[in-house]
Amino acid sequence: MEVKGATLLYTLAGLMITFAGFSTLLLILRQAAGAKVSLLDRYLARTVMTYVFVLTAGALLPALFALYDIPEKWIWRGSDVLFGLSMLSLQVTYPHRRRRAVGDGPPPPIFAVFVVLGSAVTLAMLGYILAGLPYSRAVYITALTIDFFTVIFGFVTALDVIMLQPVDVVEPPVPR
Repeated sequence: MEVKGATLLYTLAGLMITFAGFSTLLLILRQAAGAKVSLLDRYLARTVMTYVFVLTAGALLPALFALYDIPEKWIWRGSDVLFGLSMLSLQVTYPHRRRRAVGDGPPPPIFAVFVVLGSAVTLAMLGYILAGLPYSRAVYITALTIDFFTVIFGFVTALDVIMLQPVDVVEPPVPR
């Protein structure tokens, strides 16, 4: 049994994994240019990977549940709870985790989009689907897509900050 919207979910999963690889390559390019890897670089790479893998799992959960012939209403509710609670916990704890890892909180644009907007969308999705309202699959896929774009926004904004950091070039050893 294939769930309606599965093609879009598979496409999102592919885009998400591609983005994860691309974002990591961009951070490696900075290092290849001679910059030392900073705490922020490491934290950003780990955060992007974590978020993208949770998003990808969220994109694949409905199809996985469908393999067990679970009724469609429960496919979306189960996916909603597993993905929604995981994503929401990442979103609301982001400022604390960043402060602990890097020493300062997120810049206001990242806080507004990545934390506030992302959390609001995820929480709205949880409430909507658990209330049993119509168009659960559309709400789920829409929230998943918006959450993905908040991660992209957060990465691009953080990349600007990282690129403005001074480059402490690592000198190669002098042969003797």
